[in-house]
Amino acid sequence: MATYTGISSEAFRHPLDRQAEQALRSLPGFDLVARKLMEFIYERPQLIYLMGNTIQVGPRQYSTIYQIFRECVRDLDIYPEPALFLSQNPQADSYALGQEHPYIVINTGILDLLNEAEIRAVLAHELGHIKCGHTILIQMAMGAMSAASALGRFTFGIGNFVTPALIYAFFEWRRKAELSADRAALLLVDDLNTVMSSIMKTTGGSIKYANECSLQELIRQSENYQVLDEDELNQVYKFLVYSGSQSEMLSHPFPVERLHYLQEWAVSTEYQQIKQGNYMRSPASGAVDVKATENAARNEEIEKLRQKIAQLQREIDRMKKSD
Repeated sequence: MATYTGISSEAFRHPLDRQAEQALRSLPGFDLVARKLMEFIYERPQLIYLMGNTIQVGPRQYSTIYQIFRECVRDLDIYPEPALFLSQNPQADSYALGQEHPYIVINTGILDLLNEAEIRAVLAHELGHIKCGHTILIQMAMGAMSAASALGRFTFGIGNFVTPALIYAFFEWRRKAELSADRAALLLVDDLNTVMSSIMKTTGGSIKYANECSLQELIRQSENYQVLDEDELNQVYKFLVYSGSQSEMLSHPFPVERLHYLQEWAVSTEYQQIKQGNYMRSPASGAVDVKATENAARNEEIEKLRQKIAQLQREIDRMKKSD
């Protein structure tokens, strides 16, 4: 496995992730919501809960998993080492949170359903969130959703500022952030099929019928899904599904879309350059080094996201009037 000493998250961060975050931060009310939520997001109670209710993985506790984890931490050049916890939960899921003390939680369902290479992909994916600094924004998104659902109760004084547009922007960013984390998984595993099979198994894998689950069929399904965009009405329906008009907003892209983006990046010059050691390093100051030539295109994409958010707000208002 390759080790990417000194690598900056900007080397592999998906441009849609970067653009969605900038669009989110530019929305009215974001700064106030961010300040208020940061006053009430405490990591210590979360860590106390995990220390008391899960198993902390270490050299003498799930040592095989810990060794894989340590290798991923080294290869993505993350310091200090985040904590890793294992939760008794049959759902094949995992997540990363924390700012001052980032940590990762994986469910036992992951260990039961995936092989070691696929577990590496899952751990690398979560470490990608930490490397990109996603974890604090994820916590803020969760806090904003809680405040929105608690309107009329104690909401830290931000209830009036958590607008549908801001909620949508948080979810839009969260979905795009997954694309960057998937890239981190591909870098550390260096096998496209392994990363895609980890996505397939956590989507609809079965231990009993594992021999009947085909990655190639899911890839074909992904290709068929992309064809749907040829019909503009399908694009509208996709937007409405993601925005929660059918049930609730989705925090992750559809798995078939994640496969599509991964396949694109796996054959890109950018990916090959990183594999050869030609990648952006983290500046000593810790600042993000972004080329000025990218600004115009990025601003254009941000404006598109703002228009999409405005479109959603109009649709929400229309639906409210029709009720």
